[in-house]
Amino acid sequence: MTVAEIRKKYLDFFMERGHVVVPSSKIVPENDPTTLFTGSGMQPMLQYFLGEPHPQGTRIADSQKSFRAGDIEEVGDNRHTTFFEMLGNWSFGDYFKKEQILWIFEFLTKVVGIDPNKLYITCFIGAPEYDIPKDTEAAELWQRLFKEESIEADIVDIGSEEDGYARGINPGERIFYYDGTKNWWNRGKTSPQTTPVGDPCGPDSEMFFDFGTPHDPKWGEHCHPNCDCGRFVEIGNNVFMAYRKVSESKFEPLLKPNIDFGGGLERLAMAVKGTNDIFLIDTMQSIIVELAAASGKNYNDTQYQKSFRIVADHIRGATFMIGDGVSPSNTDQGYFVRRLLRRAIRHLDKLGVGEGTLVVMSERVIGAYKDQYPELDVQRVVINKTIEEEEQKFRKTLKAGLKEFERLLIHYGSQTSVMDGKDVFILFSTYGFPFELTEELAIERGFAVNRGEFEEEMKKHQALSRTGAEQKFKGGLADESEKTTQLHTATHLMLAGLRKYLGDHVHQAGSNITGERTRFDFTHTEKVSRALLDQVEVYVNEAIAKQCDVVMKQMSKEQAQTEGVEGSFWEKYPDVVNVYSVECSDGTVYSKELCGGPHVQNTKNIGTFKITKEEASSSGVRRIKATLS
Repeated sequence: MTVAEIRKKYLDFFMERGHVVVPSSKIVPENDPTTLFTGSGMQPMLQYFLGEPHPQGTRIADSQKSFRAGDIEEVGDNRHTTFFEMLGNWSFGDYFKKEQILWIFEFLTKVVGIDPNKLYITCFIGAPEYDIPKDTEAAELWQRLFKEESIEADIVDIGSEEDGYARGINPGERIFYYDGTKNWWNRGKTSPQTTPVGDPCGPDSEMFFDFGTPHDPKWGEHCHPNCDCGRFVEIGNNVFMAYRKVSESKFEPLLKPNIDFGGGLERLAMAVKGTNDIFLIDTMQSIIVELAAASGKNYNDTQYQKSFRIVADHIRGATFMIGDGVSPSNTDQGYFVRRLLRRAIRHLDKLGVGEGTLVVMSERVIGAYKDQYPELDVQRVVINKTIEEEEQKFRKTLKAGLKEFERLLIHYGSQTSVMDGKDVFILFSTYGFPFELTEELAIERGFAVNRGEFEEEMKKHQALSRTGAEQKFKGGLADESEKTTQLHTATHLMLAGLRKYLGDHVHQAGSNITGERTRFDFTHTEKVSRALLDQVEVYVNEAIAKQCDVVMKQMSKEQAQTEGVEGSFWEKYPDVVNVYSVECSDGTVYSKELCGGPHVQNTKNIGTFKITKEEASSSGVRRIKATLS
């Protein structure tokens, strides 16, 4: 069964049970200041758990594009990837635990044919200090379903992950209670204790597939479902969002509890195929087969397997990010596109494959995913050109870096045979040399590399990067304060003005709006003159002075397109969309755009708009900064 077939079966299954299938959001969150990337299926849905009604109703399903930058260095083993798809189904105050467990068990065992004997379940052990009970309901529902399959399913307490390594599991045991560090969901934290006050939260119940591989004792004495040795792999998580934290010591039940299911599509495909190697699923194999043909190397050769995996993962992740409008750069999301491509190039060299192969690999990605994600096909030319240019730049950088490497070795001379970690980090940060490249070159020349010093420099760099990302490159709205809301509405007017004076090719390519300023990226290839920026300012301030109403209407996607509503990638929007219009009493409509809010009710509440700066952001993208006074 292919990845596409599994995805379709999942979405069809939940559509048959009253769910509306909605398109994936972009990898780059549009209005989430907490992260650079969409890293889970629920992330774009958070506003609906916080009370906003979903325009498509109370039962929703999708497959969400996701990216986790923190896994880049882990890629190369049999199960880590940066890009992945997260299957999801949600109930916003509709059905709850009984229906969800029954349906997901049916889907796994009947629809895609996973052997229930290989499924293991974890549930929440409870938090008596907060009057939150053990989730016996979920455990007993699972136990009954296993019994219907004639499978013994004992329910046992484990507690913490450390307790699991000490205890292990016994024959007949299949359902395990873990504490809140493993079986509790809340936004960005890990337990009832650390749940932010005011947030929705609740216990969860996870499903693990047993690949039957031998336990690796380096992780702990005994294996258990939450062991990291690779025998058990989580393929799905049912979140029972039943509470809201109202104070540091108190949780209250939600009047209408919610369901949030997330299941990794690639991991699910592994379980269906019965392989513990994620790179043997068909979407990865389409890249690897092409790479094997180009290199003449065998994927199963342990000398080259890691390079195969890194190239396959990184070109897939970079292709999707470029397709969503991210260009290689030295900051925020663009930094990770650049890092993926450059790491892939290095491993292409290890495989003995020359320049130009990355574009061919990207074509395999587009071919495998274009039916589900047609924006890849739409952006094909941009994707190919971006990859070609980045490879050319990096190969020039490699030459310059090699010169610096040789200069360092001459500098060391006979004084030392160990390369200083700070010098190695400069090769990484300035010339783009991965640590393993410098180490490999150093060993060839009889030198060692001080890894500890390099890692210390890397930690300092990452700390500065995180701080910078938190303060400067948040993306979307920093908060929902009055000033940020005013700037958000003014930004809509500015885009309308840019489209009026520059042309209809102008679309949003990213934004970051705080209480102090708006930073707005838009598609345009040339510098915008001050005279034209002044015209845009006049356009925005005219709409403000005329005290126009800001009106939100829900309408069909077809109607929105017919009415000339601004938006990109129309095929990815749901059938019903939210349209915000700035409408004046004289009949003038200054802006009409798809958005999720928030906005002022009338432009009289905005202030005076001023564009302070216009500059290049990336290839084909310009950036404007503006303020209100």
